Amino acid sequence: MNKFVKIAIALVICLTVGYSASLVTRPSIETWYVNLEKPVFNPPNWIFMPVWTVLYIFMAVAAALVWDKIKEQTEEVKKALLFFIIQLILNAIWSYLFFGLKNPMLALIEIALLWLMIYETYLKFIKINKISGYLLIPYLAWVAFATVLNASIWWLNK
Repeated sequence: MNKFVKIAIALVICLTVGYSASLVTRPSIETWYVNLEKPVFNPPNWIFMPVWTVLYIFMAVAAALVWDKIKEQTEEVKKALLFFIIQLILNAIWSYLFFGLKNPMLALIEIALLWLMIYETYLKFIKINKISGYLLIPYLAWVAFATVLNASIWWLNK
């Protein structure tokens, strides 16, 4: 399987995760989320979809570049992709906790774990393919920001 097929497969997986998370997010945006007290640095709602789309694309390309090294570094790649899958699952779970269950505190605990898993994935990816590691840096930064935002929303609404 060539690199472009791997990128396509990874894109489908990542964008599907993003889409599934949006199914629980969208209904809450106009009902529950709109009524929450938010910090002054809360971005406008329209910014989240394009940012997450770009991040999912970066994640997919990063995973595919690592996957492409499976023959040369089998065990390292398998371990790195396992961490990638775990963080991707945690990524989706956050939306269900925050928007589905409407529980910012539980979501805050989970997003801290998510950030740690992304960081561990980054450490594993960068050893296999530098570009794949670099592609995760915007994701790390955005989830760090999202963690602060989540904590602020929880604090303002407890």
